[in-house]
Amino acid sequence: MPRYRITLEYDGGGFVGWQRQITGMSVQQALEEAILKLSGDTVRVWGAGRTDSGVHALAQVAHFDLAAPQPLKAIKDALNFHVRPHPVAVIHAVEAKPGFDARFSAIQRTYRYRILNRSAPAILDRGKVWFVRHPLDVAPMQEAASRLVGHHDFSSFRAIKCQANSPERTMDVLRVSQHGDEIWIEAEARSFLHNQIRIITGTLARVGDGAWTPDDVSAALAARHRAAAGPTAPPDGLYLTSVGYPDDA
Repeated sequence: MPRYRITLEYDGGGFVGWQRQITGMSVQQALEEAILKLSGDTVRVWGAGRTDSGVHALAQVAHFDLAAPQPLKAIKDALNFHVRPHPVAVIHAVEAKPGFDARFSAIQRTYRYRILNRSAPAILDRGKVWFVRHPLDVAPMQEAASRLVGHHDFSSFRAIKCQANSPERTMDVLRVSQHGDEIWIEAEARSFLHNQIRIITGTLARVGDGAWTPDDVSAALAARHRAAAGPTAPPDGLYLTSVGYPDDA
């Protein structure tokens, strides 16, 4: 039974998230229905990142098994045909190596959060950025972000409904940078807690607008309680940008 590895991009605005839900269309369901039309197989598609409703992907990775081999060109082109009109595109397809698992083989995930920081509202990027009208100061946001790099108990920065067994995570990179009218918050780690990046973003925005200091962020981290951190930023500006695997995966 061959296993295929695909890399995807999608606009998360029209989905209930990556994972199948009782109601509403998910990215996973859209792909599984496209694969059924392609091969006649009822399959489960497994993704590297279980993105929430409204969260986008530039390079989500997923895998699935088929009963019989299919040409790679058919995997890519036919899936892109059958997944329409959903805003999902398969940008790469390969036959996976033995034992590959899109989620559990991953050793690094990178996300980017885009804040549009100007007085004029988003028009072309509506639904793709978090529009913040009042000016944000990037320098203290950068200092605050540095306080969250490393291995910590991130209880203050995870959703109350987060089901992870442990709140401890290692943040390898947390970078804040200015790009014209946009502020990007980029995070790299092996894995993340539910809403971790969006809560970090909402907290850093408080620092950027002067309501908090970097020391307040350190105090929120030490508190280990969700109420101690800032608000959860909206999903619109969040993108899964890459998933890393060992060389032999």
